[in-house]
Formats: sequence, structure tokens, C-alpha cells
Amino acid sequence: MDYTIRLAVKEDMVDVHRLITELAVFEKEPDAVEVSVEDLKESGFSEKPAFKVYVAENENVIVGMALFYERYSTWVGRIIHLEDLIVTKASRGTGVGKALYTTLLEYANRLGVKRVTWEVLDWNKNAVDFYESTGATILKEWRVVHMKEKGLKKFIKN
Repeated sequence: MDYTIRLAVKEDMVDVHRLITELAVFEKEPDAVEVSVEDLKESGFSEKPAFKVYVAENENVIVGMALFYERYSTWVGRIIHLEDLIVTKASRGTGVGKALYTTLLEYANRLGVKRVTWEVLDWNKNAVDFYESTGATILKEWRVVHMKEKGLKKFIKN
């Protein structure tokens, strides 16, 4: 498969949203996506963008993406958080995911960040095996914590 990797532009957010939705279905959370195309455009392409996205394109069709943003660790300094790496079902196994992953890690290295972080579902064996094969460490003793909007509002109200 021939593909190119590039930074996304505002007009790509329709396809980025499609990929986010496909990921939610893959992760068995088909109704979890609340963000809209307009949210992505506003958040990603404002004066202070909240994220960047690399997209993989094959014959003018976006078949994968890696959405990420910069964070700060009190232990090590600047880090990048990879929010989502997704390749369409039809394009999996073609090297597109590895190319997106490599492009992101090369970008992080150029920036001089101290760490790249992300989450992976424990049942996604293909992803777990791939990440471990690249030298990534999966922290089994850490737990991901979420405070959703409803819980946030309830906590603040009380």
C-alpha cells in the first residue's frame, strides 16, 4: 500500500472524526464519542491548538491518524501524550500504523521531550505486543482515572 504521512489540516477533521468513531466501535464503546467535527476544528486549529494530528493518506483517502498533544511531567519535564492511534480496518497490517507511530516518535525526539505516553486496552493483544516490541513499557500497576463531566459537576456542586 502506498501512503503518505502528513500533519492534518482543518479540512481533515471530518475524516479524523470518522476514524475516532471507528476506534470507539473497535473499543466496544460505539456511543462514547461526544466530540463533533466542529469541536475538533475549533480545538485543533485555534490560536492555541489543543492537539496536533498526523494523518496517513492513500489515494487521497485518510486511512489512519495519530492525535497527540504536549503535557508536562513534574518528574521529567515536557512529554507528549498520544491520545489515539487508529488505522481503518481495511488498512490494518499494511504498515500504516507503524509509520504513524514512527512519525510521532521522530517528532517527539526532535522536540526533545522526555517521554511519550499513551494508554492501551489490555485485551488489545496486537497493540500490546507491537508496543512492547518497540521498547515501550506498559505499566501494569498504574490505573487510568477519569472524572467525567457529570461527576465533575456533581463534585463541584457539593
